[in-house]
Amino acid sequence: NFKNTSGGDPVNINEVKTDKLTGKTTAGSITIQGEGNATTNLQQGINKHWMSVNMSTAAVNDSFNAGSITDNGVGDFTQTLTNPMANAHYANTIGSLYAAAWGQIAFFRTNTARTTALYRTGSVNYHNNGNATDSPQFDTSIDGDFA
Repeated sequence: NFKNTSGGDPVNINEVKTDKLTGKTTAGSITIQGEGNATTNLQQGINKHWMSVNMSTAAVNDSFNAGSITDNGVGDFTQTLTNPMANAHYANTIGSLYAAAWGQIAFFRTNTARTTALYRTGSVNYHNNGNATDSPQFDTSIDGDFA
């Protein structure tokens, strides 16, 4: 419970600043009210990793919880996480931009098993007979539980 001790307007409560929040009854578990009457677990509801890569230059445009990338060849990259996931069954999202023409397809490689700390992605252009291609903006994100 918070109490306004600043002497300010009791109706317009002042902001609270903190570096750490911990669940009162269960450490590491904070429930918040979402839209309407629904509640959600704060830790479960946040994105755990995202990365935007320029495959053409093998450069990371921007990222969160991202370690390194490995260029395995045209349209083929391995991404690593700084903080690993609890298991390899995390949910992932992927997108790709191809500037020259529509037809870019981005995918998570299924011939290489993902682990708690890395995953492999690919990019092809189906207007070019499905040949591998480097995307100038290749985006991935992961949701799930940290280890």
